[in-house]
Amino acid sequence: MPKPARAWQRMLSGRRLDLLDPTPLDIEIEDIAHGLAFVARWNGQTRGDFAYSVAEHSLLVETLFARLYPTATPAQRLTALLHDAPEYVIGDMISPVKAAVGPDYKALDKRLEVAVHIRFGLPAETPPALKKRIKKADTVSAWMEATEIAGFTETEATKLFGRPSANVIEGLSIRLRPPVDVRAEYTARHAALLSAL
Repeated sequence: MPKPARAWQRMLSGRRLDLLDPTPLDIEIEDIAHGLAFVARWNGQTRGDFAYSVAEHSLLVETLFARLYPTATPAQRLTALLHDAPEYVIGDMISPVKAAVGPDYKALDKRLEVAVHIRFGLPAETPPALKKRIKKADTVSAWMEATEIAGFTETEATKLFGRPSANVIEGLSIRLRPPVDVRAEYTARHAALLSAL
């Protein structure tokens, strides 16, 4: 009888995370921050000396979310920061690939998201209205990334993502930094939001 395929990954914290049945006890913010700081968005097809990481993207999404919804609670802002947290172990797939892979990827992502949320005291399920608001901030981030570092013209990006309001993105720009710097900022931002709950 063949051995079942291994479904866990050893994390740098020493935890063994079962990817098919993750538990909140095996989730550590240091692992999330580290993983996301080394996962490139846009399949790494961006300009610059460093990849644009999912951690950097998540920090921008949380900032945009706060600008779009200034009365958002710390828990809502933390949910925005963690919106792509499962990608620390399953990577970032561009939308066309996610669509091709189908429901299995989505189910895996969902199980990890639930474990992450429970670990940090958030509702297991993100309420649909909050999910929609975070998606709006995520889409603004995608437009900025597309036009600043991914080689899209503003016309192309606007067709795909819509043009964001100038006041929402005013003073913001895409930052490309070493993963260690992004990891530290992500961890610090998480700690600040968690302490405000």
